[in-house]
Amino acid sequence: MLENTVWRQYHDENNFREKLAEFCKMDSLDLMEDDKELYSVLKSKLTKKELKLFAMDTAGVDTDAIKSEFGYDDEALEKAKFKLYKKLIQDKTRLPFRETANAEEF
Repeated sequence: MLENTVWRQYHDENNFREKLAEFCKMDSLDLMEDDKELYSVLKSKLTKKELKLFAMDTAGVDTDAIKSEFGYDDEALEKAKFKLYKKLIQDKTRLPFRETANAEEF
């Protein structure tokens, strides 16, 4: 499950649930139980570039490697990270990750 994802390219474990909870300022127990569904919602809320940046940054990939991957300079990388992490704490992005948000849809 989730072996061929962008996340797994940079992480040895499927620990995106903990990282997502950390950056969204939520408890990991409040997140959806199904990892596949949670990852799907994450993919729908972030662009491909943002998802890859999130995976690389949380994996501790060297800053120079990240800059060369995206063609960023120092300032552009900082702006991209700021935009990404700002997006993760916005209610419209983080609320769909909650288990109760999906229960209300049914």
